[in-house]
Amino acid sequence: MSTFETLITSLADGACRGDGAAVAACFTEDGYYHDCFYGSFQGQAIKDMIENYFHRDSENLVWDMHTPVEAGSVGYARYVFSYDSKLPEARGKRAVFEGVSICRLRDGLIEEYREVAHSISGLQLLGFDNERVIKLLARESKELLARDESRHHVRNADD
Repeated sequence: MSTFETLITSLADGACRGDGAAVAACFTEDGYYHDCFYGSFQGQAIKDMIENYFHRDSENLVWDMHTPVEAGSVGYARYVFSYDSKLPEARGKRAVFEGVSICRLRDGLIEEYREVAHSISGLQLLGFDNERVIKLLARESKELLARDESRHHVRNADD
């Protein structure tokens, strides 16, 4: 098992157990975790996010990493993630979605974790209303357009 494969599997397993300390240990001290639902967390706030958000809203989590690949200071892994909702409006419904973890690596740890996820399938399975889905999509669009690599894709109003 490669170093990255061990690292990304440890992150997923820790998240499923609700072990925020184990997840935070996969990151550099100043590392970032950008979650598609909850937003961005840095350093020890990663531990709190796992313990206070993931397991507040969900249970019976399963997070399978597939085909992890490491290329220098970057690691990628395709995943399938599922959970039973604890949200009042979706209690007991199972969300299932897939995505790709994109990790910037430093000194054998994750410096930055972000993901591209097909979260809409999971939200549909939970029965979320259109307004709630649109709010999530708007946040994802804003974050995409704010990244440096997207800058030349965006036209100014003056163009």
